Amino acid sequence: MQNLRVLPKVRDSLSYLYVEHCRVDQEDMAIAIHDQRGRFPVPCAALNLLMLGPGTTITHAAIRALADNGCLTAWTGEEGVRLYAFGSGETRKARNLLRQAWLCTRPATRLRVVIQLYRMRFAEPLDETLTLEQIRGMEGVRVRQAYARASAETGVPWSGRSYQRAEWGRADLVNRALSAANSCLYGVCHAAILAAGYSPALGFIHTGKMLSFVYDVADLYKTEITIPAAFRATAEGRENLETRVRKACRDAFREARLLQRIVPDIERALGAAPRNPSEPDYDADPAAPGPLWDNQEGEVEGGINRADEGEVPKGE
Repeated sequence: MQNLRVLPKVRDSLSYLYVEHCRVDQEDMAIAIHDQRGRFPVPCAALNLLMLGPGTTITHAAIRALADNGCLTAWTGEEGVRLYAFGSGETRKARNLLRQAWLCTRPATRLRVVIQLYRMRFAEPLDETLTLEQIRGMEGVRVRQAYARASAETGVPWSGRSYQRAEWGRADLVNRALSAANSCLYGVCHAAILAAGYSPALGFIHTGKMLSFVYDVADLYKTEITIPAAFRATAEGRENLETRVRKACRDAFREARLLQRIVPDIERALGAAPRNPSEPDYDADPAAPGPLWDNQEGEVEGGINRADEGEVPKGE
């Protein structure tokens, strides 16, 4: 029998659980959630992500149980619209991170993922002969049409996207609403990326930022979710605009089942490029430290003292 602390396969697990205004403590090898309605036990061995919203307290023992079972813990805003901090997730396996790094550091595979990420934004299939520059031109048209459509539907005037972090108050209302909405979207995508074991920094379309991959993933959903939400909130008036935008995004994320879609969409995007044929089975033994890197052979088996075999260990 496998150790119950080993996280089951994702397809057999709960994707995520969001809680707020409650207390979380340890119960046996699992956790229990207590609120005004009572006590709810949670099998954290079958949970990938626990999101702790406002008004939540959690014990040290509960955090330890979650970490032992490979469940990522994230401290978030209401309904996950902000990501403030996160704890350790399923760190025993680095397959997703290693594959992401392998894909984004090779120009040929990176280009295939970039093109796939763009293609996923369109409702209709794109001609396979289109170049990256042509697809980017079509993407610009698609986004401009989304802004124009939202403006026509809500009656909110639109003169273009303009955002200056240092001069927040000088932006018009709809641009401020869009920035607030996108910030909420980044938080949800960030949590999902971490829960799946990917790096938020290793982007494909975007690069050079610690959240580059977050921006890549979030762009899949802006025209569907955040642009309409921002324009509708702006049309309702200027009072408490950012607060109303956050609440509108909270509801839109839940209605769109966004957290359930993000990881499959990432797998679909990365699946556009071939797998590394030399990649070993890192999951064969979750407790094993894994192979050793070698400058000539790539990876060699760990735990072997080659000096005993008459060989001098590489690097010495």
